[in-house]
Amino acid sequence: MDEKRTVRTSKALSRVLRHEPERIGITLDEAGWVGVDVLLAALAANGTRLTRSELDHVVATNNKRRFAYSDDGLSIRASQGHTVAVDLGLAAAEPPARLFHGTASRSLDAIFRQGLRPMARQDVHLSADTDTALRVGSRHGRPVVLAVDAAAMAAAGHTFRISANGVWLADAVPPEYLSLLH
Repeated sequence: MDEKRTVRTSKALSRVLRHEPERIGITLDEAGWVGVDVLLAALAANGTRLTRSELDHVVATNNKRRFAYSDDGLSIRASQGHTVAVDLGLAAAEPPARLFHGTASRSLDAIFRQGLRPMARQDVHLSADTDTALRVGSRHGRPVVLAVDAAAMAAAGHTFRISANGVWLADAVPPEYLSLLH
């Protein structure tokens, strides 16, 4: 599978497994899973022929590890980033002292007034390192990185979870826990 097709397929999977499963006529279960055979058949019926081997390649090579197979390998889901209601079943986890969030500089005024909110997604996404946060922020314009005082948030009773691909998730981040890193 060439690189262009891999990227195109990854984007299509993100769309249907995170945002619009109905686009190809699939239904995610309450935890976001769909049978691999069901997904492949629905993709084919909608003009995207994909073999299990090609799907395995997309899952294995996605640099953000966006997708995960169930333990038995029969189902697949997006690791995080859903706009459709799912419960990933992630347990609360003790975060590192600081986490990071990349965003566009034009968003700073609103963020420092209202904090970080999930917007259309279910959770606020946080990174364990500044490089990842900077890459995320660069997708939205001139990037800036915010530091999140995760230790203080946790001490105040805020809950964090970590997705299968290492993205830290929080319901929201109030502005008092944020500072501009760069």
